[in-house]
Order: sequence, then C-alpha cells, then structure tokens
Amino acid sequence: MEQLQRQEQSNCDISKIPIKPKSYEYPLLNDIIKCVPKPNNNNNNKKNIGQTYLTLGDFQYFHYGCDGYQDHGWGCAYRSLQSMCSWILNKKGQSENVPSIEEIQKTLVMLGDKNQKFIDSRDWIGALEVCYVIDALYNVPSKIIHVTKLEKLENHIESLAKYFQDIGGFVMMGGDMDASSKGIAGMHRDRENTYLLIVDPHFSGVPTSVQELIDKGYIRWRNINEFIDNSFYNLCLPILR
Repeated sequence: MEQLQRQEQSNCDISKIPIKPKSYEYPLLNDIIKCVPKPNNNNNNKKNIGQTYLTLGDFQYFHYGCDGYQDHGWGCAYRSLQSMCSWILNKKGQSENVPSIEEIQKTLVMLGDKNQKFIDSRDWIGALEVCYVIDALYNVPSKIIHVTKLEKLENHIESLAKYFQDIGGFVMMGGDMDASSKGIAGMHRDRENTYLLIVDPHFSGVPTSVQELIDKGYIRWRNINEFIDNSFYNLCLPILR
C-alpha cells in the first residue's frame, strides 16, 4: 500500500519549538555513499551491468551517540530522521540546525501525535512520525510505502526505482520483526538481483573515515532477498524536488 502522507493541521504553533544551534564533539561524516562499490564488483566472470540510483545531494551521517546523547538500543529511527533532515536542509540550501532527539519529541507532542510523557522518553518512532516531523519543520510531504507481512519488498521495487529517478531522496525504513530502522540512499538492479544501499545508524563511537563504515557494514548494499519475509515494513519517502 502506498499513499501520500501529510500531518493534519494542528492547533499548536510549531514555531514555539526552537531548533537550537548545535556543536558536535567531532565533524559528522558526509559524502558517505560516493565510495561504496557497486554490488558484485568482486564477481570474477561477470561484468557489473545494471542500473544504479543514488540519493542526490549530500547528507550527514547521524548515528548512536554522535551528539553525546546516549540513545543506544532505541534511537535508530531518530538518527535516520536526522540524516534525512540534513539532506532536506542541504537540498533547500538552508543553514538551519538539525533537530535533536528531544526537539523531535517536542515537535511530535506539539503536533498532538504524542502526549507530554513522550518527551525525554526512550520510546521508538517509525516512518509515520518521521513523515510528521519533516512536514511540520520543513513543509515537505512524504510518500509512505507500507509492505505488509503478506507481501514481499520486491513488489514495491518499481515504486522505489521511480522515486530515486524522479526525486533522488533519502529514505527511512522501519519494521516490526526487523525493528532496526535504517536509511536507504540508493538502489541497484542488474539482471538477477536488486539491492538497496543501507545507511545503518547503529554505529557507536567516533568513525575514523567513511571507509571504516563501509568495512564494518554500516554502509552497504543489501539484497532485497535478505529482508525478513514475516516482517512488515514502512518506508518514508520525502517528496522534495
């Protein structure tokens, strides 16, 4: 199931939630997908023929604890949302700050999506909450792709391919049995397989380089057959041209 999603107008004034200036202990990595080799590059006899679509425009790599806030075990969707926010701001040519986890929670409370106890909690968020936040903060609507437990992800590959061709955005993906939220920054199709370029926010510590993230599998091509069949998935596709 696919639908264009927007947060209904709230009686609350979203401008009451200031996004404060941020300073990080180390520069967050960007340009992280340019060095990722295409899948099957090590295949001895086959030339890598196929189509590759990547996120157009740069984004920063947000991950567990990157701002000193300890969110290990529950904050992965917030981090993917922050990477998406950085892509939107870069695409718009704006120098605003990316919202913190607390500011994201306050935004959802002000929208009426969550109650006051949500602030400073360790409650997870999903693709719908991601959609609400970017619509509220940046006036950017999203397309939601819902992959039910009775479906396969491959049933929606044409929609994803069209999205990357037309928009070239940064996608957030969440699920239930596969509960590890992740970013998607591209796709590759050849004659036999389809791969998604995963940006995994579960890294802890200070990454020394993009190559370290690639070597440790935090940025990698993942065959769609590797996704869990008995999990549903929701994908948030921001619509920003």
